[in-house]
Amino acid sequence: MNRPNIMLVAAVSAVANLAYAAPASMLEASNPFAAQSTLPFQYPAFDKITNEHFAPAYAEGMRQQAAEIEKIANNKVAPTFENTIVAMERSGQLLGRVGTVFGIMTGSYTNDTLKALDKDLAPKLSAHSDAIRLNPKLYARVKALYDKRTKLGLDAESQYLIERYHTDFVRAGAKLSDADKQKLKAMNGQLAALSTQFAQNTLNEANASALVVDSRAELAGMSDKQIDAAALEAKKRGMDGKFAIPVVNTTQQAGLSVLTNRATREKLLAASLARGSRGGEFDNREVVLKLAKLRAERAQLLGYPNHATYSLEDQTAKDTKAVNSLLAEFAKPAVNNARKEALEIQKVIDAENGGFKAAAHDWAFYSDKVRAAKYSFDAGQLRPYFELNRVLVDGVFFAANKEFGLTFKERKDLPSYVEDVRKFDVFDHDGKQLAIFTFDPYARANKRGGAWANALVAQSKLMGARPVIANNLNIAKPAAGEPTLLTYDEVRTTFHEFGHALHAMFSDVKYPRFSGSRVPRDYVEFPSQVNEMWMAYPEVLANYAKHYQTGAPMPSALLEKVQASQQFNEGFRTTEYLAASLLDQAWHQLSPSQIPTDVLAFEADALKKAGVDFALVPPRYRTTYFSHTFAGGYSAGYYGYLWAEKLDADTVNWFKENGGLTRKNGDHFRKTLLSRGGTIDAMQMYRNFSGRDAKVQPLLERRGLTGE
Repeated sequence: MNRPNIMLVAAVSAVANLAYAAPASMLEASNPFAAQSTLPFQYPAFDKITNEHFAPAYAEGMRQQAAEIEKIANNKVAPTFENTIVAMERSGQLLGRVGTVFGIMTGSYTNDTLKALDKDLAPKLSAHSDAIRLNPKLYARVKALYDKRTKLGLDAESQYLIERYHTDFVRAGAKLSDADKQKLKAMNGQLAALSTQFAQNTLNEANASALVVDSRAELAGMSDKQIDAAALEAKKRGMDGKFAIPVVNTTQQAGLSVLTNRATREKLLAASLARGSRGGEFDNREVVLKLAKLRAERAQLLGYPNHATYSLEDQTAKDTKAVNSLLAEFAKPAVNNARKEALEIQKVIDAENGGFKAAAHDWAFYSDKVRAAKYSFDAGQLRPYFELNRVLVDGVFFAANKEFGLTFKERKDLPSYVEDVRKFDVFDHDGKQLAIFTFDPYARANKRGGAWANALVAQSKLMGARPVIANNLNIAKPAAGEPTLLTYDEVRTTFHEFGHALHAMFSDVKYPRFSGSRVPRDYVEFPSQVNEMWMAYPEVLANYAKHYQTGAPMPSALLEKVQASQQFNEGFRTTEYLAASLLDQAWHQLSPSQIPTDVLAFEADALKKAGVDFALVPPRYRTTYFSHTFAGGYSAGYYGYLWAEKLDADTVNWFKENGGLTRKNGDHFRKTLLSRGGTIDAMQMYRNFSGRDAKVQPLLERRGLTGE
């Protein structure tokens, strides 16, 4: 998993401010983290970093920041914005450097040594963070500045920084009694360790849950090359002569849409659904129960009825009522749509004299047949037109050029942790370099599932730092010499993650605390979801959707079918997402006394109560492999994708009403929203962009839910 941001750590590699004197370092000069990288934009020196460099750098980084914080807290001079807030923003630079790279490595290229260190570090980092947040002298200085913030003559961003620091300290427990602070510290250490354990169990369980079959016939429907790859995978696992299909992080698996052998489909989905709940060393059920209870107990210690109430207070949704209302509004029409789609699937099965009732493992396979019948094409027709490099360069980069004037130049001289990572210099509309962008597209056994963006270096004027931003995907790597052909969803994900990259690259803020996507969790997905709109925009699609062998453009008739089918399967997609979101809320709206003893029974009951217990559409993530909520930063926050999509759908309409893909529109989006980071209230930022609050109608229309 990625190392979570530690409050008060300036998680950037940046040019040191000469007026700032960090504590003398006790770290050996040969350690790559001892000094800031001399590579362009302080890009990390991956070629010099080895496993043994992390532990001493972490230890020294925590020691240095602790000394810096003690100096701030015990300063005899009355608190000022500079000697307290800005000093905290500058603190922890070594810890920021090592933490950033460690997060990259544990997420994208981990190993047993790093896994062990991750477990060891989690409670130590939690204790380090608590020592800062719960320091009474430090909080007293922050509180003194907060109380007179409007009289300090500060600019708006600086005043807001004081407000955010005060909120962060209070929510972290700064007002608790000494005895309760000790309880909180113990809870935080346990929670950090449990989250790390959940993440590592999930990765290990995914690797252990691969579907293994004995014959090529059982994999009928897959291409010969895919079956050969399965044979090679089995051989790597010591099962020569067999065939292994690894599972990915979501419930649904790619093979379900092509495997013609129904028994194989059933086994594949069963393997996916059983992860983390089938016994053995990677079972996550007890971890979930401990996490849920500790989070609920911590929330009550901090004065909240449950973890969700605590978490949502600091999001744009504000409270559980708003979130429950949103999810409930979508649940019934989404499930109704899914049931209608299921009827269409059953008709195809019956027409083929299948002789069985549709089950969850049939959905992907037969929904593609429904799509073919309705729109005269199947998803496989698209892949020859979605070659990875074209999607990236002629699609994603092309759209960014049209919208913002950005240009990209690939460079081969920067090091990386694995050869598949590509690096690009990013130039602004005026020709000046804006950022460095890295792209790690392929799945690996030692890479966590899903797709995400990282800031290797976060923009900050205070620190003199310019952005280095990474995108990570999990696309299956083809055999040597073969093209990487993407599915429609993988194309969407490529555009989505680059939306996060744009948010970070366009950041134009002074303080690290506000850089890039350091915004409320239920707002962070909004810019990335907006960027998805360009994948099917005619001008962009025509530029990249070309046959990988002939270079011929995607036929207009096929394009029309793609566009006509935009709402196809939306009942399924919305229902599986809502089921996961509702599970997240169900777990985190419990008080400590309400924590169940049976994880799977609670899950089934929660889905039933919410009205989304439709057997043909299991949740996108079941509880025991739901890393977003039990190992990532989305606890009580998975609803945020839908919350952000409301803003996204409304923004797409704004672009359409104002002329679409133009520099004028892009510049306005950048100036009013993408560049502002977390410097102002998120919803006010949206109003500054659009001139009004977002409407929900565009989202309902997008998901085909207006007729219910």
